[in-house]
Amino acid sequence: MVEGSMTQGAGQEPVVRTATLRDFRVPPYAQTPVPPQTPGAAPHPPVLPHAPAPPAPVPHAPAQPHLPHPGNANVGDEPPEGYTPTERDLPVINRGDTVKMETVPEPRPVNGEGRGPLFVVGDVHGYLDELVAALAAQGLIDAEGNWAAGNARLWFLGDFTDRGPDGIGVIDLVMRLSAEAAAAGGYCKALMGNHELLLIGAKRFSDTPVNSGAGTATFQAAWLLNGGQKSDMDRLQDVHLQWMSRLDAVVEEDGHLLMHSDTTAYLDYGSTIEDVNDTITAILTRNDADECWDLFRKLTKRFAFRDEGGAEAVRELLTTYGGQRVVHGHSPIPYLLGEVGTEDGEDGSGPVVNGPHVYAEGLAIAMDGGVTMAGKLLVVQLPLHD
Repeated sequence: MVEGSMTQGAGQEPVVRTATLRDFRVPPYAQTPVPPQTPGAAPHPPVLPHAPAPPAPVPHAPAQPHLPHPGNANVGDEPPEGYTPTERDLPVINRGDTVKMETVPEPRPVNGEGRGPLFVVGDVHGYLDELVAALAAQGLIDAEGNWAAGNARLWFLGDFTDRGPDGIGVIDLVMRLSAEAAAAGGYCKALMGNHELLLIGAKRFSDTPVNSGAGTATFQAAWLLNGGQKSDMDRLQDVHLQWMSRLDAVVEEDGHLLMHSDTTAYLDYGSTIEDVNDTITAILTRNDADECWDLFRKLTKRFAFRDEGGAEAVRELLTTYGGQRVVHGHSPIPYLLGEVGTEDGEDGSGPVVNGPHVYAEGLAIAMDGGVTMAGKLLVVQLPLHD
């Protein structure tokens, strides 16, 4: 992606966009000033050498006082009391409009290896009612919310919490469906998203300073600024943390390379799928704040498959890890298409999302329908025929 490129959504002026390296923001109150060095004192830890430098200003870019750059904070020097960005700033789906669907599942076709059909779920972000409705619409659960799909295979692409009202409820549902699906001969599994890393970091490290590309920051402040909900933290238990910490980051199913983020940063962690997953699990096991932050930072990179060179980036991943298509979440489809200026949709509401977005010469499928911006929570059967 070209640094400083421009996007323009319908009815908007062009929005300045740089190569977005993270979907989190580090506000002034998250910064920890570097103390002056005194003779004989140990030097302050240096900024990691591969941390990105702040983006250079783009000349002649139109002023956008009401549209903050996705990487910048939109708050003052002090955090407001009880700050919850989703509840205060973002368009939230009317909770009373959720349709409770009573579904009678159809018989599932079985392939030659005795496995059922393959489904994937995009980013949920705490929208439990929308998830239940979407799973029921596909016949994966019944009216009571129990697994109803026999030997079907279901993969969640990560980001279960933050921004929406009931992230822990989402995790509890996925954990329960995993057990029920296994008992029925199918399975329900999940991948590691960057918001899982963010929640783990906020719980484990809280206000411990960590090195970032902008100096030092804290997991706690980044979590709050990116939709962290106090109700989720209050209900977070060790079983949730253990479950999240053991999630794989990359898998291959039926020629589909499944991952959360639309980035090639996974290549930094291994040359095979097994290596990547083992390396990331080891990082979380070591429990080093700076190392965990660096992992979080890398897995919040985005747009690697979107612009010029995007298809080549996908091919690099497929050549390394296998598969014929990458399927990812992370970047909401309206944001990926430039229809809104940020992934939170501060400059618009109610984007139209009819289904997954196939792009990069047909090699990539985006699955985040933008439920946090009143879009759509996608549950889709693979393969797609476009």
